[in-house]
Amino acid sequence: MFTRMSDIDRMFGAMDLLRNKMDSIFDGYNRSYLYGPAFTLTSNSPRTNLLENGDTFEVQAEVPGISKDDLNIKIQGNYLEISGKRSLDIPDGYKVHRNERGTTTFFRSFTLRDDIDSEKVEAALKDGILYLTLPKSETAKPRQITIN
Repeated sequence: MFTRMSDIDRMFGAMDLLRNKMDSIFDGYNRSYLYGPAFTLTSNSPRTNLLENGDTFEVQAEVPGISKDDLNIKIQGNYLEISGKRSLDIPDGYKVHRNERGTTTFFRSFTLRDDIDSEKVEAALKDGILYLTLPKSETAKPRQITIN
């Protein structure tokens, strides 16, 4: 039961190759979109948190450099759609020497567990983060039924 060192080295080499392949697969999983070209996640989508607090859903989406006029939010039933664009504003008479931010568009959609009361939705944009408060519709809220 003697094993040559070259066999052990070959086995560890195969394990290193597998580890490197797995690292390359998951390398971009938690990457900030400031890495590489600006605002690039795998699908140009902003990082988003979706939270539920009893009768409301809360959404927090990172949209740096995008003004509120360039954001679009649509709600239909339990479907939420967030889209936007960032354009490059170069003042007249200026010459571009470096352009890392550039223009981009994004589209993000979510199907929520419950319908949303679109009349009561609140949206705010602060420090590059879009905050949405999405109250559930009355039909989606649980009701206590009394027995006669």
